Amino acid sequence: MLADIEPVNRESTAGIIARQLRDAIMTGALPPGTQLGETELAARFQVSRGPLREAMQRLVSEGLLRSERHRGLFVIDLEPGDVYDIYAARSAVERAAAIRVMRGGDRERVTAVLDAAVAAMAEADEQDDPAALTEADLRFHEELIEASGSKRLARMARTLLIETRMCLTALQGTYGRNAQGVDERVAEHNQIIAAIREGDEVAVLTLLEAHMEDAVQRLAPGTSLHADAVPHVPSGTPLPGAG
Repeated sequence: MLADIEPVNRESTAGIIARQLRDAIMTGALPPGTQLGETELAARFQVSRGPLREAMQRLVSEGLLRSERHRGLFVIDLEPGDVYDIYAARSAVERAAAIRVMRGGDRERVTAVLDAAVAAMAEADEQDDPAALTEADLRFHEELIEASGSKRLARMARTLLIETRMCLTALQGTYGRNAQGVDERVAEHNQIIAAIREGDEVAVLTLLEAHMEDAVQRLAPGTSLHADAVPHVPSGTPLPGAG
């Protein structure tokens, strides 16, 4: 039986490669539609093809890479139907988290944590650092879910983390400023915090829903979370600018 156990060093190498590729996909360093060549990656990681192939197959099983016969492996394209699925799931998780926060959470502590995340967003905007702004945006939503105290909601959110990060990266450059000159993302998140602070559950849920719907419209124009059914999206129709 011991003969069936893979050496630790090989597994560790494959795990490191998989993590780095995963991070590159999340941050947009490997954009949707990018073809991954074994020779180039093996040279970059300075590894043999064995652990590289193992790492890439992990990402295939995770749905982050797709295999095309006779062509190789590619980073997935997030199509409009994917965006709908991701944001419908996120909306359900964050709505449930917000309800728990509003009905039994420490709103003062929650708003303080969320204020810090939005302050980081505003600072990143001032420094023209879209990557840092995206990280702070993601942290806002993670903090909201963690504040619910639900381990299951937090676990569900983690399963969406990579695709959520891909969507937030794709959203960079789609926002402008409101009439007061504030970045639209910063303003939207501040409105959610204000509603939490005021104890207005209906407003919190309405603002969260509008926030998610706005992102869907930016990523996949014509797609809506308000539709009566999952949108029909022809196979192979990527997001605008993807690939």
